[in-house]
Amino acid sequence: MIIATAGHVDHGKTSLLQALTGVNADRLPEEKSRGMTIDLGYVYWPQPDGTVVGFIDVPGHEKFLSNMLSGIGGIDHALLVVAADDGVMPQTREHLAILQLSGRPALTVAIAKSDSVDAGRLADVAQQIAALTRQMGWPQIAQFPTSVVSGEGIAALADHLRQLPGQTSRCDGPFRLAIDRAFNVKGAGLVVTGTALSGCINVGETLWLSGVNQAVRVRGLHVQNQPSQTARGGQRVALNITGNVEKSAVGRGDWLLSSLPDAPCQRVIVALEQHQPLRQGQPLHLHHGARHITGRLSLLEDNLAELLLDSPLWLADNDRLILRDISAKQTLGAARVLLLAPPKRGKRQPGFLAWLHQLGQVQSDADIVALYLQQRPWPLSELSWARQLSHDALIGLAAKPRAEIVADHMILPQTIQDWQQRLLTEMAQYHHSHSDRPGLGRDRLRRMALPDRPVGLAVSVINELVNAGRLVNSRGWLHLPDFAIRFEPQEAALWQRAEPLFAAEAWWVRDLALRLNCPEELMRQALRKAAQSGFITAVVKDRYYSHGQIARFAEIIRQRDAEGLSSSASDFRDRLGVGRKLAIQILEFFDRSGFTRRRGNAHLLRDREMFL
Repeated sequence: MIIATAGHVDHGKTSLLQALTGVNADRLPEEKSRGMTIDLGYVYWPQPDGTVVGFIDVPGHEKFLSNMLSGIGGIDHALLVVAADDGVMPQTREHLAILQLSGRPALTVAIAKSDSVDAGRLADVAQQIAALTRQMGWPQIAQFPTSVVSGEGIAALADHLRQLPGQTSRCDGPFRLAIDRAFNVKGAGLVVTGTALSGCINVGETLWLSGVNQAVRVRGLHVQNQPSQTARGGQRVALNITGNVEKSAVGRGDWLLSSLPDAPCQRVIVALEQHQPLRQGQPLHLHHGARHITGRLSLLEDNLAELLLDSPLWLADNDRLILRDISAKQTLGAARVLLLAPPKRGKRQPGFLAWLHQLGQVQSDADIVALYLQQRPWPLSELSWARQLSHDALIGLAAKPRAEIVADHMILPQTIQDWQQRLLTEMAQYHHSHSDRPGLGRDRLRRMALPDRPVGLAVSVINELVNAGRLVNSRGWLHLPDFAIRFEPQEAALWQRAEPLFAAEAWWVRDLALRLNCPEELMRQALRKAAQSGFITAVVKDRYYSHGQIARFAEIIRQRDAEGLSSSASDFRDRLGVGRKLAIQILEFFDRSGFTRRRGNAHLLRDREMFL
């Protein structure tokens, strides 16, 4: 159980916790000298049954509201403290608003300093509190008049807190902890603390530390201030970590994660909950986990908006961000994450907006994944992170939308069929426009038909067409099954004479026609059909190499790629023993065919399966 305090400055939150637990949560010398909480304080309250209740004592002064926001993530319960003499004050309202916007955790109210007022005033304050909390979404709350001087109400409040429901188990999915403190312990090294939002972690396992972008090992664990071998979501956790990381490199708001997303978010689509009107392009302070940054608001429709973040955040679906004005004086509302990877264009199209509204209404993981797949196939790693699900749990969801797992992506059968039709149509158009060529390589066909789709997934769909016989692979060239070349008798006889001459060298059409003493146009037609059949290849117009020679040249590039090397005209010329001009012609042919791609003077392998 984790309980966070809330309430106006100097209403007695820290004193009340000390009366309940015997521990003073103020740990900084400045806090002790000023008698005011500035940063987060932590108190642990062991129970007779062996459980431990954790308290997070937050500062009440408006200047330290960002520290208060860092302490309420992942809590089970909130303890609102209102002084009987002051009653409801500005930070009382603001802390309640923040709790409401953060997901409205269960709430208990302690009316502090009850011995300083008469019964009538106490009743008035209790009525104020009941009206305010009811208005903000807590229809029924328990209130306890207390005094740390006389001891009134302390035992009753303690009994109530002991009987609260136990913490919600949040062990499913990847481990996720927002760091709010980092310090060194003599003899142990670096220790970081925070509230675990989800997942489980064991001593000896490895986590990824976002601030330094590296892996660290968990050397030891304390859960709710007790040594432990395991920590799980919903607990206060201290982790002794190792991995060549200095304390100075770890900051409040960094994350410890067991599953690493591809990249943090710079743009995210959210559902807004507004306490004050928001305007287009408005600059904001954004609070998430134990961190806060700035960003801008792009309103889409109704309560939908896109947040453009000035610094990246490690967000997941349904995460909440608190929105404050750019001067950090007012809490304006909250944003719930709907979509982590919004498209760059088309966000205001009616169809997409209708889809976003539908996404904001559904609750179950299965329904949300089904909606995701309507837009595009998703990598399993992205889905697992977005929904905070384990790999096995995610695979189990594929049955509802009847999705398939292809190349580590989840994709709908209808999407596969649509892609296959686009590939076949593109191939048919290519045959129509280039009847003198044997077909296309896999990667070039992918770039022509599915240029903006994931490479591995598109290639897998092409391979399915080949396996089903709807595309044919001839010497690395893909073509339609009915694409066939037929030599006329005179052309076939001429090709039989010409074929042996291609064993070791390239031939121009004109030179070969002179060598075989035949009309140049007849030779051109015969060689074109031989090229269509894949026997020879034109590296430039009217200059042909045998397929075997081209395959030998391609193998040189494959070998250099295996060694981590690219190919250039000079080294390729030396390996082939030919002139520079011919070496350039061959390399440029490889670029055009999709076997390689050029970067500056280097030619890099692109489609390993061609020219085998």
